Amino acid sequence: MMMNKTLNLNVLKTAMDHADINQAQLATELDVSKETVLDWLQATVFPSPDKLLKLGLLLGLSFDELVKPIASPSVPVVAFGKKGSTTATNIAHAKNLGRMLTVLVPYVPYDEFIQPATLKKPVNDYVYLQKIVAKIRAEIGVGLTDVLDFRHLIKKFNELQAVLIPVLWGQQENHDNALHIYLPDSMTTWIYLNLDSEIHDFKFWMAHELGHVYAPSLTDNEAEAFADAFATALLFPEPLAKSAYEAITQREQIETIHQLAQQLMISPRSIYSELNKYAHYHHLPEVDLGKAMVTEQFHHPFSRLTEILFDGKTPTPVVYLKTTAQIFDTPFFETLQKYLVETKKSAGFIQNILDIPLLDAQAIYTELC
Repeated sequence: MMMNKTLNLNVLKTAMDHADINQAQLATELDVSKETVLDWLQATVFPSPDKLLKLGLLLGLSFDELVKPIASPSVPVVAFGKKGSTTATNIAHAKNLGRMLTVLVPYVPYDEFIQPATLKKPVNDYVYLQKIVAKIRAEIGVGLTDVLDFRHLIKKFNELQAVLIPVLWGQQENHDNALHIYLPDSMTTWIYLNLDSEIHDFKFWMAHELGHVYAPSLTDNEAEAFADAFATALLFPEPLAKSAYEAITQREQIETIHQLAQQLMISPRSIYSELNKYAHYHHLPEVDLGKAMVTEQFHHPFSRLTEILFDGKTPTPVVYLKTTAQIFDTPFFETLQKYLVETKKSAGFIQNILDIPLLDAQAIYTELC
């Protein structure tokens, strides 16, 4: 295998599909065995330089498109939940947060010897996802037609030893709704959750991040697609979709979706997505809202989580710490406190690791230390 490099399998397979070339045809074109091509596609063998060149020419891919670097085991792995695009600056900043989090690992009150179970072979497939979410809901003790609330999700995060970090990152257009950081060396997961989000969206991002926790083997776009599909299926599984689909009429579609969104406290877009996945799988006509999808009627705002947790006011440090520790049952601030007391670090560390203004960090530091 090429040093620190591997084939970008998502790009390669997409290019093969677009070119309508299967594995056998690719083997013939490149004068290699079908077994060799299979080894390439399973990332067990890296092509020789001449075969790599011919592969790129055949599929119209540049070297940079066809090959990607292998992440160092010590480099934090990050995933974003964002309204806007994820830039190189975002990624570099998130990885820097991950490096700072490594110093907290020894203080986290989770089992250092046993890693929680994850999915063996996660795939973005309708039937597979329905089976998985049914299993998870059963483990939580929630029926397939019951409301899955925040307590259930938080309980699962704790069972999977993922550290939740509730933060106040504002309501800017391109703010992060959530940031997922996995530290390979310690095999620990840290999830920043922005409380300045609409409550329906916030539940989706929590479920989305839970999908990442269950499927750490997936990366990049494949990981994001799986986490999105997992989240909507978990929040609105097939029995709910079936019932909603049967209840919807052309005249009441938007009203019905909004009633369900309020009842289940999930995004209307999540409901709409699962309705059509259900229809597609069962060969039924899809629900088509057309232009209504972009109107204010479909997207009218829901309450923000901060309005519910803090009555719409800016919380004092003591209220913020007490409320988030209690609601999210997170060991993060206790862990942070132990580290600060032992190492005598300043408020600047809080400023950097929470990515907040220094004045806010100093107030939190005063409460913790």
